Amino acid sequence: LSRGTLVVFDKTGTLTEGRPRLVLAEPASGEGAATLLRVASGLERGSEHPLAAAIAEGAAQRGIQPAAAQEFRAHPGRGISGRVEGRAAALGSAAFIESLGARLGSLAERAETLRAEGRSVVFAALGGRAAGLLAVADPIKPTSAEAVRALRAEGLRLVMLTGDGRATAQAVAKQLGIEEVVAEALPEQKADLVRGLAEQGRRVAMAGDGVNDAPALALAEVGIAMGTG
Repeated sequence: LSRGTLVVFDKTGTLTEGRPRLVLAEPASGEGAATLLRVASGLERGSEHPLAAAIAEGAAQRGIQPAAAQEFRAHPGRGISGRVEGRAAALGSAAFIESLGARLGSLAERAETLRAEGRSVVFAALGGRAAGLLAVADPIKPTSAEAVRALRAEGLRLVMLTGDGRATAQAVAKQLGIEEVVAEALPEQKADLVRGLAEQGRRVAMAGDGVNDAPALALAEVGIAMGTG
């Protein structure tokens, strides 16, 4: 890569290991942790997102059997939805859950604390009400910090571009020394950013997981699809 090139990184599976693990299942008032995990793992069986495997595995390790889910639907960059035991159910971002009419209340504040620690947070809704949140940890790859230092030494401008929440993304970026962060970006927004940079005459290289990042990778002058995606 030549000097002046802007290198854009996805976070999950690119800078981090992409093998997240469930570290917390915190139900909302009126729902138990077991119910939260049964619903979440039942819905996640239909998803291919890295967080889905972490939630399903975390539930299994806790002896929780996934609930049967029907009418599964993926909402790229937002979350998933379906019906569990006759009730509408959903997992995803705060904006997605609130768009379904559920109020997060104190869960939103709790999530900010967890994100500041570098955790990714997924909210759950059941029957039109907030059912709780799940926190997932995804360790930074041992080689990421060294790679970032080497690229910066070459005079390259580095940017993290992720669909994760801003606080989580900034916590990871701070550990790696990446100063520019674009968070909460949907797949089409990632593509728009790369397209805009190219139209400004910037040379853009992007590394991502090749799934949600596929549109942006295709628009970059150099697209690097990670094998961990």
